[in-house]
Amino acid sequence: MLQPSYVLSIEPPSPEVSAAYLLSKLSFYTDAADVAADLQNGLTHIVVIDTRSAEYYVRGHIPGAVSFPHKLMTAESTRELSKDRVYVTYCDGIGCNGSTQGAYKLAKLGFRVKEMMGGLDFWIRDQHPVALGEECGNYTLDLAPEDCGCV
Repeated sequence: MLQPSYVLSIEPPSPEVSAAYLLSKLSFYTDAADVAADLQNGLTHIVVIDTRSAEYYVRGHIPGAVSFPHKLMTAESTRELSKDRVYVTYCDGIGCNGSTQGAYKLAKLGFRVKEMMGGLDFWIRDQHPVALGEECGNYTLDLAPEDCGCV
């Protein structure tokens, strides 16, 4: 007797519906490889924000990221941020919702945002460098791993 498919027990959508959904999903999220490439290329129209506490930022963060804990995000504290940039939020990783909290608060205040999937955990798994201390640092090409497998 043939076992029915678990995968196909719910019919997949049409290619057009799938494409629209996946495009929408890509508009909300980015990954470590894409963030790294933009930082290495010196793009200034994105700002990477570490939404964790300042204490965690000092222990290790993405080079080029600024510390802006999500718990401190208010209309007043974001007054100096440019609405012409896209803010990429991250936190520890999939067990933390700090990046979602930060992205939500920024979006609610009128800023364009994306979340970096997997946070600092996936950044480290992809063998990207980590900056220590209060300085945001820079992510230059000489710091990049040979290949993260995403290209």
